Amino acid sequence: MRYLKTLPPLSLYVHLPWCVRKCPYCDFNSHQVRGGIPEDAYVDALISDLDQSLVHVAGRPIISVFIGGGTPSLFRAKALERLLTALRARLSMPYDMEITLEANPGTVEAKRFRGYRALGINRLSLGVQSFDDKKLRQLGRIHSGQEALSAIRIAQNAGFENLNLDLMFGLPGHDEASAINDLKLAIECAPAHLSWYQLTIEPNTVFHRHPPLLPEDDVVWAIQIAGQALLAEHGYRQYEVSAYAASQRSCVHNLNYWQFGDYLGIGAGAHSKITTVQGGQITRFSKRRQPSTYLARAGTPDVIDGKRVLTRDDVVLEFMMNALRLTQGFETALFADHTGFPVSAVAEELRTAKAKKLIEWDEHRIRPTELGKQFLNDLLCLFLRNTAPEKVIV
Repeated sequence: MRYLKTLPPLSLYVHLPWCVRKCPYCDFNSHQVRGGIPEDAYVDALISDLDQSLVHVAGRPIISVFIGGGTPSLFRAKALERLLTALRARLSMPYDMEITLEANPGTVEAKRFRGYRALGINRLSLGVQSFDDKKLRQLGRIHSGQEALSAIRIAQNAGFENLNLDLMFGLPGHDEASAINDLKLAIECAPAHLSWYQLTIEPNTVFHRHPPLLPEDDVVWAIQIAGQALLAEHGYRQYEVSAYAASQRSCVHNLNYWQFGDYLGIGAGAHSKITTVQGGQITRFSKRRQPSTYLARAGTPDVIDGKRVLTRDDVVLEFMMNALRLTQGFETALFADHTGFPVSAVAEELRTAKAKKLIEWDEHRIRPTELGKQFLNDLLCLFLRNTAPEKVIV
């Protein structure tokens, strides 16, 4: 048994599962809208879900809220107002805390941005992916490059100073010039944050069943090196594998994930990670994935789809899978604070990683080297004990 001196920070995740159309690369719990979204019923379900889940967090303060999907911007501001009012009535939420909403650049959603900002939502994450119309069609996106640029302007004019753009590279037909041109267009828009990541083919997607022709590894590597240099030149600091931020604009919510903090998830398919002080037990649980099933069972014990208590090996591996994604790694004290184990519990693995030049390790900090970032899966496998290898995916 282990004991934690304090509990890790706690975030709230809210999942809104509907999209206009399912993208062929997407493996998230998203569902195509058919016959309209039951906004009022779903907000009722979210509130019931939260009421039942409060027992797990016992008055702990929330440091961030992330409303993801799906396409949350398909919901009207009026529906989100009722949700946020319920959240604020039930949770300790500082008035200036980070509240993120994921949105797509479609015309209908963009018209709602000013209403979202008025609700206190202060961070918008736009799923641009590319500004190239041909690439957008290949990705199954329903917006054009011009609509993306227009949506960015609308969001900024609506008061979203803290704006993130999601952008992909390594797309079908991408060479260095075309991928970097996409990135240049994004930088010219001066967002506070960029999530710039490589397209990967995930199981249970259309692209997995019908794989597109992707660029060779050496082309993707050249894109990555050129893009990182360009981002650094324009003041975007890389603080995670695919996250780049202007000064003081790192994502609070995602940092809490990567530092192995706790999070409570409500909504169809939402996941939670909750720690208890006594015994240091860490429990993961998830909610029913299908929206219709979730709507029928929210507020009842049967809304839980799966639950497990993490073993010692689970905790160590999951901590490292998250914290070693950070370019500056983590303070050694964080490991004990968030796992309940001393760093000496993984000293053998750390010595091996250091000998292989995959990490730098001193009494204050553990961080991946450039080689460790390049071969992150190999680094993580050093912490693999009695956990299935397929869990180590970066």
